[in-house]
Amino acid sequence: MQIKKAGWKTTTAVNLSAYLAEMGEKIALVDFDPQSNSSSSLGFNGKSPGIYEAIMGKTSVGSVLYKTEIENLYIVPSNINLAGATVELVNQKEREFFLKSVIERIDNSFDYIFIDCPPSLGLLTLNGLVAANYVIIPLQCEYFALEGLTLLMDTVKRVQENLNPDLMIGGIVFTMYDIRTKIAHEVVQEVVKLFKDLVFHTIIPRNVRLSEAPSFAKPISIYDPECSGAKSYKKLAEEVIRNV
Repeated sequence: MQIKKAGWKTTTAVNLSAYLAEMGEKIALVDFDPQSNSSSSLGFNGKSPGIYEAIMGKTSVGSVLYKTEIENLYIVPSNINLAGATVELVNQKEREFFLKSVIERIDNSFDYIFIDCPPSLGLLTLNGLVAANYVIIPLQCEYFALEGLTLLMDTVKRVQENLNPDLMIGGIVFTMYDIRTKIAHEVVQEVVKLFKDLVFHTIIPRNVRLSEAPSFAKPISIYDPECSGAKSYKKLAEEVIRNV
């Protein structure tokens, strides 16, 4: 995954991609989650050939790279076939490198390539981490998210040691922040204390308009550019350009 490269993972991938594209960067968003939420959030219904067909050698990645309604933003969509990829890849040689080999074919054509990985730490997510230069981690401001963050950091470390020594943490971004709750403050304080410079300054608030936008197949920059969630993702995009 190159980060230069439904849930808040997808919300962040879609809206960060959209804002960077609107800032003039050429962006590819690879939907590597069988749930296809990034695809549907940008108007793709999960029926077109996509990343599954590319990694399995059934078609070229260029033939499944589609323009979106946002200038400079392209998507390689997902479809239900990707759900079976883990089974198909499990006995393959160098099974963790299938996505990397596909991404390398379009790498020089884009300023940033984002990969929206599944929420679970399985073979598909490993493929995403092996293909990546950076990993951006959206973290919900809830207690149990801290446990997931620890597990993900351990996984990143193992990937760095064994599969992709060039992988770096692009940053942790707080999402679903509710200023009214004590736990939100505590999560932010604890993560900042533990990870310091790895934390983005921009915090994404809990925002109804952000939750509504995917059902209209639009990023928040088009659906409601004046809401607090939109302004926060625009600031995050500016921060990514400066630091990643």
